[in-house]
Amino acid sequence: MPSQRRVRLLFYIVLAGVVTLLFFTSHLRATTQRDTRTVQDFYHKTVNAMDKTRGGDKGGGAGGGQAVLDSKTGKEVGRTPKDKDADGNVDDDDEVLAKEMAERLKAAEQKAKELANAKAPNRPDAPSDVIGVGSSAGGQVKKVDVDGDGEQEAIAETEEEHEVEVEMERIMKKAPVIIFSKSYCPYSKGAKGVLLEKYLIEPAPYVVELDLHPLGPKLQAKLKETTGRATVPNIMVSGKSIGGGDDVSAMDNDKTLAAKIMNTAAQKISVKERFVEGGAT
Repeated sequence: MPSQRRVRLLFYIVLAGVVTLLFFTSHLRATTQRDTRTVQDFYHKTVNAMDKTRGGDKGGGAGGGQAVLDSKTGKEVGRTPKDKDADGNVDDDDEVLAKEMAERLKAAEQKAKELANAKAPNRPDAPSDVIGVGSSAGGQVKKVDVDGDGEQEAIAETEEEHEVEVEMERIMKKAPVIIFSKSYCPYSKGAKGVLLEKYLIEPAPYVVELDLHPLGPKLQAKLKETTGRATVPNIMVSGKSIGGGDDVSAMDNDKTLAAKIMNTAAQKISVKERFVEGGAT
């Protein structure tokens, strides 16, 4: 059986060990970062937030009151105290003041946008400046010698002029040789007889009877403007006039008509007489 001396010694050793363990444990808790996600911390944070809100309401500060929302975006643009006019009551006057504040904020925002757009270097053109420009309904620009001095000025085309321009371009694409004619004109019949019957032209010439075309008078006026020839027939080769009925007859008699057409054409074209001495060629 152990003596009392040994029991007391063992008790002191155990006591010293417990004290040492408690010391190091308390020190470890003091130096360890506290977990803020505990239920107790959440409770304290909630209570503090409620206290701040109540304090703001009593003092009429920015923390209390009702949110003012933008009518378009739904975002909060400010806050107003519940009792805005400080008369001790929350009534219609407070709502009116809140609406006025929202409108002032909205007007200030719009003014800031307008100032920013005015300073922007690459802002788009206003719709009134571009509507109709370059459209098929007119607004095109053409160059005309208005004063007859040889200098062309840019003027806006009307819808009618644009329609004639488009039709003329369509006709010119039909063939290298275009014969502008009138069905009753004897000079036109003579030119068509030479070009269509005496000569074999490939691709074949395209004939436009101006008296039968819905835009005939306007097309004839356009030909006068571009070629200087107001009468028919008007023989065009790759967009260039080589003359009328008398000119075609004269070149045919001189045996220069085929060469004139081929030299004027911008694309490959074949021109030869159908009948020569000794038979067809």
